Amino acid sequence: MLVKSINLAEHMGNKNQNAKIIFGLKVKQLRLEKQLSFANLSQASGMSVSYLNEIEKGKKYPKAGKLATLANTLEVSVEELTSTKLSKNLEPVGELLQSNFLSELPLDMFGIELSKVAEIIANSPLRVGAFISTLVELARNYALREENFYHGAMRAYQELHHNYFEEIEEVVAKVTEKHKLGELGLPISPVVLERILTNHFGYSIDPEGLQEYPDLINLRSVYVPKKKKLLLNQNLTDIQKAFQYSKELAFNCLSLKDRANTSSLLRVNSFDQVLNHFKASYFATAILLPRDLFLEDLRKFFNNSTWDGEAFIGLMRKYNASPEMLFQRLTNLIPKFFGLQKLFFLRFVHQPGIDRFVLDKELHLEGKHHPHSNGLSEHYCRRWLGLTLLKDLYTMQQTGKYVGTIVGAQRSRYFGTEDEYLCFTLARPASPTPDRNVSVTIGLLVNEELKEKVKFFEDVSIAVREVNRTCERCSIADCKDRASEATFIKRREDRRRLQDALKEVLDS
Repeated sequence: MLVKSINLAEHMGNKNQNAKIIFGLKVKQLRLEKQLSFANLSQASGMSVSYLNEIEKGKKYPKAGKLATLANTLEVSVEELTSTKLSKNLEPVGELLQSNFLSELPLDMFGIELSKVAEIIANSPLRVGAFISTLVELARNYALREENFYHGAMRAYQELHHNYFEEIEEVVAKVTEKHKLGELGLPISPVVLERILTNHFGYSIDPEGLQEYPDLINLRSVYVPKKKKLLLNQNLTDIQKAFQYSKELAFNCLSLKDRANTSSLLRVNSFDQVLNHFKASYFATAILLPRDLFLEDLRKFFNNSTWDGEAFIGLMRKYNASPEMLFQRLTNLIPKFFGLQKLFFLRFVHQPGIDRFVLDKELHLEGKHHPHSNGLSEHYCRRWLGLTLLKDLYTMQQTGKYVGTIVGAQRSRYFGTEDEYLCFTLARPASPTPDRNVSVTIGLLVNEELKEKVKFFEDVSIAVREVNRTCERCSIADCKDRASEATFIKRREDRRRLQDALKEVLDS
């Protein structure tokens, strides 16, 4: 509760946004209590209606002279007007503003003003405050951490922009031209990127820098800012080296200051950090899979009359890209240049020998699509292509032979709906973590535009399967792939029978 009263006038040189909002809310409350319109208050105080409106919106804070005039007009002391102590009905707003909940949300990224959010809350503070408290409590109960909100906001930001960022593409084009990367042929060598980092940005690079740190075995790289030194995992492939070097280029060329010093985000400190690491990954993928060249290859691939899995893997090999890089580029370019905006991306991690599949990355463009994460420890539909290929990969690995990347295509029809997706999946062993397998899937909603753009859509070699979300919520009869009973469906049917029986009693 806000029990400590602080005089805002004492902090005239250091007023933050929250102080302006609280002040504006108090002015609005006092004006309404006295049944004054903006015109009435303007006439009595000598201040313009527009200026008073800006004050109440939390955008302006009057100087000492006007502050005294406003307090006198509202018949309160300056101390009372500038105190952060709020009336009972506005206390929930003050508590929310004093906490980090609103200030840590990247509202500006979505064109939302903090003062507008506070105004909405102030219109019904008890109800909205209770609603927000409920959300926070649910987050605690489901062990959601601050970074879950940041990553969720990041996905929403990608979806808002259809996962395509022209400003990053433009910087990539300038860097490519400056360092003549387009003249060196494909794939772009990690040696070339290493040379740019060392010669132009003063980096020193140790290719085996993490060897003496066994606790860091699962990291691909660590950047030491004081020495401008990049320490690499000695087990990295050329693909992974090129990606790490390209990300470091991004941090410099895009002037991204707030960053983690590890290849992946181990601990998230702010939304800006999540955003900057996304931008660096986007930049790296765009450098290694140049837009115009990749679009030309993708158009040729979609113009084939038959599905060719080897040709799909060939796209990855031509650019010396990982499956994740290839699929990230697909999600960047397909909506923008092919007009196929309704798509999803899923990445699953599987520990061989254990029938548990973890969905650790997802993206949905143009709405939430049927396959999505479930935080209730339910079993994802085993007919999803991403899971099917992971099981196939594990079966191959059990024979003792080396298995690299495997590919598949599937038309997934969602049970009980008219929705169908054309899905492409790549599955491979994880690296540098050897005891995991990973699959990545892109699903394109089937519509007339897709049938026109993807010529091999009706190829009979592409399996058509009826799928659902999770086994627990699936009523498909006699499913041989089922990993769990349809417990949710059973509970729903039990409730329906109970309601029917109750209705019969009441109607008798």
